[in-house]
Amino acid sequence: MSRVGVTGGAGFIGSSLVRRLLDSGHEVVVVDDLSTGLISNLNLSQVEFHNISILEGEALFSILADCETIFHLAARGSVPRSIVNPVATHEVNATGTLNILEVARKTNAHIIFSSSSSVYGRNLSIPKDEKMWLSPISPYAASKLSAESYMQAYSAAYDLKVTILRFFNVFGPYQRPNHEYAAVIPKWIWAAINGEPLIVHGDGLVSRDFTYIETVLDIAISAMEQNVTTQGAVNVAFGNRIYLNQVLDILKSVFPDIRIIFDSPRSGDVRDSQNSPTLLTELFPKVKPKNFETALLETIEWFKMNGNKISNGL
Repeated sequence: MSRVGVTGGAGFIGSSLVRRLLDSGHEVVVVDDLSTGLISNLNLSQVEFHNISILEGEALFSILADCETIFHLAARGSVPRSIVNPVATHEVNATGTLNILEVARKTNAHIIFSSSSSVYGRNLSIPKDEKMWLSPISPYAASKLSAESYMQAYSAAYDLKVTILRFFNVFGPYQRPNHEYAAVIPKWIWAAINGEPLIVHGDGLVSRDFTYIETVLDIAISAMEQNVTTQGAVNVAFGNRIYLNQVLDILKSVFPDIRIIFDSPRSGDVRDSQNSPTLLTELFPKVKPKNFETALLETIEWFKMNGNKISNGL
């Protein structure tokens, strides 16, 4: 099996990917500055771990030089956080990506990059497809679009193997629920478990194309194993338009006594998100998504079973 690099490998998606790669017999190198990832997400006896930032360009080359594939998942996430500090978001998401591309330019590694559906921004048409115009409305989205552009430019200029996966609201086990910029599903599950009110920004009619982590991993690993490359981005979501009120209804079935507080919408958030999965299913015909309610219930059960670890920051 091959030597594989994973930036952001201690995070939610990254550590889940690392476990899958290890199960398949790959040698895995993890780069993570632990700004949001958790060292407890990794089995340090099984991976080569480097606690550095992707802004440390020279160090990255020596660490990732022998990797045939680099999954570039490291990012400074969150729309609200990018509005508070846009420069820091740009540095990590754009300049950090440039550093990874420079490594690949020297080593000819295949880069599989995680972008975000937030790049559509002002384009309110749904369902989305990869040919639509893009218009970011947050520094986070702009930084991700910048990174996508660098990926395409390096692919064209240096003949690099590049796969751009544009994620839509990934959720599942190991997603951190208890920090300021946590995603909505883990935040709500954690609040329900702890008897705290669930805060809804808006009227609950905001919709998202939620994608279960296991489905995302199936696609990412298939891109590596089948050497799938993209000219632009491929949207990673299967066209499930889930309203936040639907998520709340499922949570109510598990936690009948939850309290819900409706608050004002957040700046920079898009109201609706749904993908047209035509290109996705063409490139990855064998990958089938799990039913949303089943996946959400599995996620809730994982949080229930791991509550003590989460409370202790593990």
